[in-house]
This record gives sequence, C-alpha cells and structure tokens, in this order.
Amino acid sequence: MILAAVGALAVAWTLVVESSPGVAGVASAASVSHKAAPRATACPFPAQLRGMFESAASDAALPPAMLYAVAKVESNLRTDALSAAGARGLLQVMPATARSLDLNPEEPRSNVLAGARYLRQLLDRFDSTDLALSAYNAGPTAVAAAGGAPTVDVVRYVANVNAEWRSVAGCR
Repeated sequence: MILAAVGALAVAWTLVVESSPGVAGVASAASVSHKAAPRATACPFPAQLRGMFESAASDAALPPAMLYAVAKVESNLRTDALSAAGARGLLQVMPATARSLDLNPEEPRSNVLAGARYLRQLLDRFDSTDLALSAYNAGPTAVAAAGGAPTVDVVRYVANVNAEWRSVAGCR
C-alpha cells in the first residue's frame, strides 16, 4: 500500500515536472523565465498591486509573473488572507519567516517582498523551481526529507502555480 502511494506520487511528480516551465536549475532571474505565446488579452495584474510585485521581483531577481502566480494560488490576490496555519497576506508568509527577513507580513508591500525574498532563498537552496515552490508550500524541511514534493497536494500546488505563471508569462 505504501509502495503504491509512493509510486502514484512519483508518477504525479513526473507529470508536473514534464509539464512545468522546464526550469531545472535556477541560478539567476534569466533562468527563471517562461516562453509564452503572444497575448491577445490584457494582463491580469491588478494595477494597485503591480508596482509592489515588480519592485519585490526586482529585489529578489525573480520574474514578476512568478510572484503573481504564487500570490494568485496562495491567496487569490487577497491582501487580508489568513490561513489556518497562520500564514498571512498576498504571498501567505508565516510571521516567523517575515520576522527572519525583518519584514511585516501584515503590510502588503512588505508581505510581497518577504515572499519574494523567501522564494529566492528556496530557489538558491534547492536549485530547482519546482522544488522551491514545493518548499514554499510544504516547508523546506519536508521537501528535503522527502527528496521532492512530500504529498500529492503539494504536487498539485506546484502544477497550479506553474499553470498560472505560464498564463501570465511575458505579460507587461
């Protein structure tokens, strides 16, 4: 039974990796990008949030579309979002994580910057976009212990972020 669950997780993970943006190593912002078809529709970035996402993305050397995708999946772009675990704001930053970065998870601009800097730390640690996103969702300890996404829910989370990211990649 355990082997079947592990096998199913491995298959799901393979599907996510194969359908992900294809970023194996993440050493710089240039290597964390998506190729997107020309867009016929307007960008979905809310005007009142765009500046804070662009500023935080620049600070952490990340594409703004990546941060937007994480925020869309994490909080549906709600500045007042609060998870059952205590994560707060647009990027669902844990208070302890924000404190470790000397930022305030309650203030939207600071929340986005905290999420961006934390995601950059995870990218540098795991050298993989999918593993960093897994760690953003499940925690780096769980990802390191499992050697990847620790649950099917985390695999689904990574797939959702990647799909959202792909849908807005190249959007300006």
